[in-house]
Amino acid sequence: MPRRSGKPRELNRLASAIVQEPTGEAPEEPPREKNPHAVALGRLSGKKGEKARAKTLTAEQQREIARKAAEGRWRHRRA
Repeated sequence: MPRRSGKPRELNRLASAIVQEPTGEAPEEPPREKNPHAVALGRLSGKKGEKARAKTLTAEQQREIARKAAEGRWRHRRA
């Protein structure tokens, strides 16, 4: 999951970024690489979980989930 803040975590990197920001220099951070095996494993379990959840939901629960999703889409469209 990406960090929400654009600032580095380590104190030294943070200090360097603060000094370099006014001068227009971009602080260098190494790109974060994801483990392709972990990504594939997470995707696989997500697909399995989706099917298992769909089997256990009642018709009433499915309607409620669909209603909330539709309300969210309309609320987003109005804003």
